[in-house]
Amino acid sequence: MKLSRSTLSVALLAALVAPAAHAEITLDVIGGSEVSFEGLVQADFYKFDSDTIDYGADSSSDLDGDDYLNELRRAELVLKGKGPGNIEWVLGYDAKDDKFLDANVKYKFGNNANHFIQVGQYKQPGATMEELSSTKNNDFISKSSITNSIGTARRLGAQYNIGDANWGVTASYFGRELTRNREHGSGYGVRGYFAPINEQGNVLHLGVSYTDKDTDGDVIRLRARPMADMVPTRFVDTGSSGLRASDRNSVIGVEGLWVTGPVKVQAEYMSTDVKRYGSFDDFTGDGYYISGLWNVTGETWGYKSGVPTTGLPDNPSVGLWQLGLRYDTIDLTDGAVVGGEMDSWTAGVNWYWRSNFKFMLNYVAVKQEKGVLNDDPNILEARMQFFW
Repeated sequence: MKLSRSTLSVALLAALVAPAAHAEITLDVIGGSEVSFEGLVQADFYKFDSDTIDYGADSSSDLDGDDYLNELRRAELVLKGKGPGNIEWVLGYDAKDDKFLDANVKYKFGNNANHFIQVGQYKQPGATMEELSSTKNNDFISKSSITNSIGTARRLGAQYNIGDANWGVTASYFGRELTRNREHGSGYGVRGYFAPINEQGNVLHLGVSYTDKDTDGDVIRLRARPMADMVPTRFVDTGSSGLRASDRNSVIGVEGLWVTGPVKVQAEYMSTDVKRYGSFDDFTGDGYYISGLWNVTGETWGYKSGVPTTGLPDNPSVGLWQLGLRYDTIDLTDGAVVGGEMDSWTAGVNWYWRSNFKFMLNYVAVKQEKGVLNDDPNILEARMQFFW
């Protein structure tokens, strides 16, 4: 399923003429369901300083020698419905990546947003807190290495969630990803979180998650991009056959969040374990990140369903300005499997302008090691974003 350029153009035009104070477009009431339309368009630019690897290549087999890469990152179109009754539904599609996003139906018990059952494709509880947050409000252009490499994101399944404003427990059973030839392997995941402090501008959150899934093919490949999401080449990589004879893959995650006024500190750790059979030893890899954000213009964050939320600028004409710093590390070497290690620092500036635009600028310093090999690129990244 692919959307034509004219279809995407019409969607963008509809969003541009919508009232600027609203982040979504209300369409109609159909069959007792209030239907709305949302979208997200992102364009990225990367400039690389690297002497050994052609990270600017269009693909791993099409090396062009360029030290830059620019491309449309996302073109997400989403229909949402509320009703009838306590039912909510969503159907999302990324025209850039040609894949389905959230596509599910939810039933809320007693109209409680934290007590529901959900069936379809959705973000799994075994994903990171960063992944569970809205993509349009990511703190940095590239998500963390554990989010992209270890966590389990969207899959088809069924889940049950119970909780309140300060706590929640989610259990999910899942199979493959909805889009053909994407992620697969059935399993289950659970996540629990607790916010002992949950006030406006003052939040303390702690959480833990666990996922266990079949490798579905007796092989699994773990790898990490150098903190640039569109780069086709991965230096840190266990290889296509490095983890053969693999039976199951489990991941445990620990997360923490602290918000005090205009400052947010966030950290997550994940450890992955691959059970192997025959004469092969089991494999263990891990990684974590810690980040800090400061809203220079004074705004704070909200908190909903165990994740932080970013509000609109207090002064739309000035916008919401953020400064951020993140340290990220991942280790995919264990015994005979030499996948490599990566450490990185990311410094960033974000500008949310009015209610529909966001501009991001990041500088990333990466150090990678794999056996006796090293590769240490520095990357200048920029993003322009439009959402409604």
